[in-house]
Amino acid sequence: MLRALLYILPLALTIYAFIDCLNTPEEETKHLPKVVWVIIILLFWVVGPIVWLFAGKARRPASARGGAGGWVAPDDNPEFLKSLKQQDAADDDEAVLKDWEADLRRREEELKKRESGEDTDK
Repeated sequence: MLRALLYILPLALTIYAFIDCLNTPEEETKHLPKVVWVIIILLFWVVGPIVWLFAGKARRPASARGGAGGWVAPDDNPEFLKSLKQQDAADDDEAVLKDWEADLRRREEELKKRESGEDTDK
């Protein structure tokens, strides 16, 4: 069982580092081009992945990961909350507009009644 771990762990590390290298944008790789890093990871089976993890990629602090480009929960996303407020304001505007239209129709009907009532009085 222990012999299997001697092969499985480096293989898993190599696969992880290979996929991580492929998913990393070219501008975030350090020291060497991305293609060279892929070759190093695949050729130097144990050392290559370890070097990639420590020196190959520009790492960001944990606090910066959620901000630029990362997923943020809707409750913490100010843009999402702002869009909800705008949507509520748009719904309120529609309700006010409908009230104004109803009031306008009522006034027009009153005017028509007055005009027709005045015409019959003459």
